[in-house]
Amino acid sequence: MSMSPQVLATATQLGTVLQAARKSQGMTQSALAGRIGLSQSRVSHLELHAHELSLEQLLAWCAALGLELTLGPRGGQAPPSTVHADW
Repeated sequence: MSMSPQVLATATQLGTVLQAARKSQGMTQSALAGRIGLSQSRVSHLELHAHELSLEQLLAWCAALGLELTLGPRGGQAPPSTVHADW
């Protein structure tokens, strides 16, 4: 089952989306934990407290669920660029 792209503004939303993605694939917390090197209890905790996820954990979690992380400007409009090309 594929998910539609989700716009997230809070860590709580992130946890909800990660949990829904896991469940939509019929994957248990234990199975996910084994794939990303965490305990089942830690996966459970992080689904409820996604603000504690490290970037490395989030990327591993996404990879294990076949998700990709995409960033973009809020509201779909690019702000004026202040980033230098050599950054």
